Amino acid sequence: MNRKSLTYRKMKNRAIEGVSALAALIGILALAWILFVVIQKGAAALNWDFFTKSVTPPNVPGGGVGNAILGSAMLIGMAIVFGVPVGLLAGVYLAEFGRQSRLGALVRFSSNVMMGIPSIIVGLFVYAALVVPMGHYSAWAGAVALAILMLPVVARTTEDMLGLVPNSLRESALALGAPRWKVTLQVIFRAAKTGLITGVLLAVARVSGETAPLLFTAFNSLLFWPSSPNEPVANLPVTIFNCAMSPYADWQRLAWGAALIITIGVLMLNISTRFMLKRGSNG
Repeated sequence: MNRKSLTYRKMKNRAIEGVSALAALIGILALAWILFVVIQKGAAALNWDFFTKSVTPPNVPGGGVGNAILGSAMLIGMAIVFGVPVGLLAGVYLAEFGRQSRLGALVRFSSNVMMGIPSIIVGLFVYAALVVPMGHYSAWAGAVALAILMLPVVARTTEDMLGLVPNSLRESALALGAPRWKVTLQVIFRAAKTGLITGVLLAVARVSGETAPLLFTAFNSLLFWPSSPNEPVANLPVTIFNCAMSPYADWQRLAWGAALIITIGVLMLNISTRFMLKRGSNG
């Protein structure tokens, strides 16, 4: 090989490595900057009232976002109930029954498309399908919108995790006379349980900070605590939007505190996901 050509290839390789490292460093610095600003401004808002009281009228001290925290927990909990079982069943079909079928290919393609749909489009769809016929905003509509966003994440993760289970395990269980559904639930699911839980956590992290779909579905209730899923419900993302856009300093302080709560929650979910994946791979 030409010595000049080899030197050029080495220089080119080092240049590409340097550019890649610089790009990674820029991304890490941007993330660190965001975390620093959110922690710096949000930590000042954290106190007992912040977690136990609702937003007070402008220039009235002692407010908090306790109602928004409770409302977000309600929405995410309902979305998990609606979206996770459907996503798991879809993933089971793709991995166990519809691998080579046309319907399986269609479901897989639809799931990929849904993962790329902007969340505001989902919000508009649920607004037209539920909010308009019902005549009012509600926690039900917000939970359905979040469940739709969760569904493809859970489905694709379930398919991938079940696909990693060795076929010999399936064949051994079937050879013992166990029906296919029992093999899937009691053998395959147990073998892939770490990955399945990881998929659910990723889906929860995906929807935790979504604002656009909730603006069209659950709306918000700044001053009131959640009382019924049939009514508009306070939630952290829309509360952050409303308070941050206001001209009042006390509301802006609450927005920074709520942003810190969401940031810490999503960060912990991602750390838990990586820990579980690492633990599962070591196992």
